Amino acid sequence: MNYNLNEVKEKEEKKSTIAVLRKLLQLIAHERKNLWLAFIAIVINSSLLLLAPYLIGHTIDTYVTTKQFNGVLMFSGILFCMFLITLVTGYFQTKLMGSVSQRMLYTLRNAIFSKLQELPVSFFNQNKAGDLISRVNNDTDKINQFFSQSLVQFLSSIFTMIGAGVFLLVINTKLGAATLTPAILILLFTALVSAWVKKKNALNLKSVGGLSAGIQESLNNFKVIIAFNRRDYFRKRFDETNRQNYSTAIWAGIANTVFIPVYGLFSSMAQLIVLVYGIHLITIGEFTIGLLISYLSYAVNFYNPLRQLAALWSNFQVALAGWDRISQILSMESDLQTIDVSDFKASESLLSFKNVHFGYAEGQEILHNISFDLERGKTYALIGPTGGGKTTTASLMARLYDPTQGTVLLNGKDIRSYTAAERTEKIGFILQEPFLFTGTVKDNILYGNANYKDFNNEQLEAVIKEAHLEALLALFDQGLETEVTSNSDSISLGQKQLIAFMRAVLRNPELLILDEATANIDTITEQLLGDILKKLPKHTTLVIIAHRLNTIENADEIFFVNSGEVIKAGTMEHAMNMLLKGKRNS
Repeated sequence: MNYNLNEVKEKEEKKSTIAVLRKLLQLIAHERKNLWLAFIAIVINSSLLLLAPYLIGHTIDTYVTTKQFNGVLMFSGILFCMFLITLVTGYFQTKLMGSVSQRMLYTLRNAIFSKLQELPVSFFNQNKAGDLISRVNNDTDKINQFFSQSLVQFLSSIFTMIGAGVFLLVINTKLGAATLTPAILILLFTALVSAWVKKKNALNLKSVGGLSAGIQESLNNFKVIIAFNRRDYFRKRFDETNRQNYSTAIWAGIANTVFIPVYGLFSSMAQLIVLVYGIHLITIGEFTIGLLISYLSYAVNFYNPLRQLAALWSNFQVALAGWDRISQILSMESDLQTIDVSDFKASESLLSFKNVHFGYAEGQEILHNISFDLERGKTYALIGPTGGGKTTTASLMARLYDPTQGTVLLNGKDIRSYTAAERTEKIGFILQEPFLFTGTVKDNILYGNANYKDFNNEQLEAVIKEAHLEALLALFDQGLETEVTSNSDSISLGQKQLIAFMRAVLRNPELLILDEATANIDTITEQLLGDILKKLPKHTTLVIIAHRLNTIENADEIFFVNSGEVIKAGTMEHAMNMLLKGKRNS
């Protein structure tokens, strides 16, 4: 399955802005009560601000021109109270939406991270970690900024604009129609330019993700850079990525500001129309000075929100571009689904491959029609040249991938019918490069092991001793409390593999897979591991991938993996001949 986010397309390639906005609002559907309160505050705030110009015009025509100052003072007091109320409602709506947006951000990031937890290994093989981090951090923040800073202003501007338009038409229909004419041109311009603005912001967000991925790659491999003295290479690559990001940022900046001057021009045109036409109506006795002042205020109240919407629309386009990138992740579905199996036959074999074919999404088929059985309690070795398919075969055993054809059976039952929890309880997999979390040796040993999660150090040490692992724990200066960092600078690569080994063995799996687990361990410690493996429970089936002869010489059976085939190698001598020649001996 293709999981590449840069290539995947939405099922609906073209979505209306309203449809996307509706999907965005679903993120905060549970905040319906707070949203309604914020909306009521917006309506009150905008209504009072819209009423103010009319009252000012009425005061001028009724009291100022007739010099009735008591009326002026009375309406001044009314206006002052109205503005105080708008102050309170404005603060209330901002506070409400700020808290709503932060909860939305929390929910959205949790949803993305939960989705990432559900996706298979192939997804992470096809996408750069830096780009995923950018989607989780940067793109979600763009949406949060829109909801926290722009949505209230967006709704308020629309409500104010509609209300001002109604007042303009009610006060004088002919003047109102003339005043609103530039707005039609604004709508046409917006419709023509919005898609281009969204596209430029999407390219910028993509380049930000690429920049994050490049930085992460450089930092993760900095030791290699120093060792080969290739700072110039990574500097050049970063410069290229940074230049690309600079270019897309410039175009995104231009796109995001293109509305403001255009909206400003049409707003000035509308005010000019009001002045010229309004003065003409006054001269022929169809208008008053107070109404003209009110009218100018309503024209400003109509076009100023439009100018604000110019900036807000750009923020909205950024949020939409961010949402597109986020929704690509949220719409992903794992191809490693659990299936129902009603009938199956008990098998003497622990694990069986039945006519298995496999190939990665971007490459050709690696395994061709593979069939073999692993019996309980036996030790198997997989040997073969580099790139021959040993790790791929082991990954299929642990169901990190599913075959493209054929079936993998665990205890006679399709391995796809086991839940992830059931499967990982039965299968332990020590990877070639085990990953450790920041914490202690204890934290990492207990990772994913619910049986001992509440054990204290003394209880856990007793369990470790019972599993014959105490000699490995003794290799750490502070035992279970030895500090471990995510980049593992505090311990050696060999110690990392020892922790991964203890973590897997303590789960007491039925099948334990060691993928080059002794590659970075000294000979003495390797012998120690060999002794521990001999003491594993009799029911445990062991699969070892290794190049060292002493690691595989005690295997009950050896399989030679190469050129898409997995075949029995027979004796150790025969296996070595096959490994040296890279093919099967007849």
